[in-house]
Amino acid sequence: MDNNQKRYVQSFSEYLQIEKNCSPHTISSYLQDIEHFQNFMKQQTIDVFAAVSYADVRIYLTQLHEQGFARKTAARKISTLRSLYRFLLREEIVEVNPFTMSSLPKQEKRLPQFLYTQELDQLFDAPDSTTALGQRDRALLEVLYGCGIRVSECVALDIEDIDFSIGTIFVIGKGRKERYVPIGSFAIDAINHYMNDGRNKLLSKEKDSTRALFLNFRGARLTARGVRTILNRIVEEASMHVHISPHVMRHTFATHLLNEGADLRSVQELLGHANLSTTQIYTHVTGDRLRNIYMNHHPRA
Repeated sequence: MDNNQKRYVQSFSEYLQIEKNCSPHTISSYLQDIEHFQNFMKQQTIDVFAAVSYADVRIYLTQLHEQGFARKTAARKISTLRSLYRFLLREEIVEVNPFTMSSLPKQEKRLPQFLYTQELDQLFDAPDSTTALGQRDRALLEVLYGCGIRVSECVALDIEDIDFSIGTIFVIGKGRKERYVPIGSFAIDAINHYMNDGRNKLLSKEKDSTRALFLNFRGARLTARGVRTILNRIVEEASMHVHISPHVMRHTFATHLLNEGADLRSVQELLGHANLSTTQIYTHVTGDRLRNIYMNHHPRA
């Protein structure tokens, strides 16, 4: 790639940061997708973005399939490149957007994994609430399930983000969009217990003070990877044979709300989804819900 192409990518990166207000994580993801496509351009001896044709895009899609990329990943890459070319078109660097005519790979329809109530009870009983880490783990579980927030949103929480008087937490989500999420009494009790005891013990191990709500064993802010490690350990302690991730807790939050009669729009707001179609994956009907509907509504039940 010549210097002009590098400059165009840098300009696109600045556009994402300044005009689109994208997070550093999102921008990094975009740039990785573009770099992958630039490697493809080298293989095809295509020197400039303006020389890419619709036929080249078709070849690129075929290569993504042959390289074993999941449909969701391939769709994301095409979406990134479509945005890049839309920007280049606006800046009059290219004359056409070859990705406009390319259809995104059809997504696999997989039901989101979630936990049943008895599994949640087993999970919540595992942490030892007499220890600092046990108190933190219990509070962490209650927040992930009770608020349905993303793991990145959870580890970014500061103490002042929690309003105990009205029972809400302030969350900065994707695209730096802000929202307030209700927090239930179970989560509030767990956080209070942790903050009044366990957090102070963990904080004493760190020289620099921090306003972070969730701390690791060294007293520093907990990371997303740390949360995943904690969940894996809790599953082992609970002798459970299920895969649990922060996103499974989020799936569980949404599924349980909808199964109890919450409307889709409200759940969309709570989850911080930009589009209702994203929330609609949770409208699957569980066996318990199906049985309850039958028993309550069928004349011969």
